[in-house]
Amino acid sequence: MQPSIEDQTKQGQPQQVVIGQVPTQTGFAQPVMGQPYAGQPQMGQVNPQVFSVGGQQVFTTGFPQTSATVALVLSIVSIFFGGICLAIPALIVANEALKVTNQYPGHPDASNANIARIISIIIIGLTVLVIAGFGLLIIIGMATA
Repeated sequence: MQPSIEDQTKQGQPQQVVIGQVPTQTGFAQPVMGQPYAGQPQMGQVNPQVFSVGGQQVFTTGFPQTSATVALVLSIVSIFFGGICLAIPALIVANEALKVTNQYPGHPDASNANIARIISIIIIGLTVLVIAGFGLLIIIGMATA
């Protein structure tokens, strides 16, 4: 008599498969070729999440896309090239992204949108100070002339 598959597994021996014999091994589930293990998300799939919005539970498979990265790039480029011309659109896009990210706790784009908003506000403030400084210089120059 042949030892059962369970006995062979315990002993570390290779399993002998007899055609037509149903394996008696229990407790182990092996995935079919190309199939994930039970509970493992498939490639490109996000674990489902449940959020409470307005007292109702909302089931979602991921976070919605935002333009936080675009806002961050615009705000960084405005530091060196665009000034207020790029900082204002960056602030608008960042605020739109923040509206979306504030609805979903733990949204991965929240930090990018927040940083873009802060940089844009700083650039706009510095530009206003520079314009006010030039205006003040012009007024002082006209008064002394």
